[in-house]
Amino acid sequence: MRNIETRNFEADAEVLNGMLSKAKSEQRSDDALAVSVRLAALAIHARNKEMSAAEIIELLDKESARFENQSRELH
Repeated sequence: MRNIETRNFEADAEVLNGMLSKAKSEQRSDDALAVSVRLAALAIHARNKEMSAAEIIELLDKESARFENQSRELH
């Protein structure tokens, strides 16, 4: 037989909601920073390669598809 210890915790709903809200806010902030960094990298790439407007649009289309695929993987 295995010893199983069960514990009950009481938590204040307001405290839990506050923690969840803070975590969501931090995640949104991290996501925004990641997108910002990625867009800056794309801009540097386009500038260094002296890409045309059509090439930049194609690059952005591919990046948009990458973000969409990533979003689907997370859901």
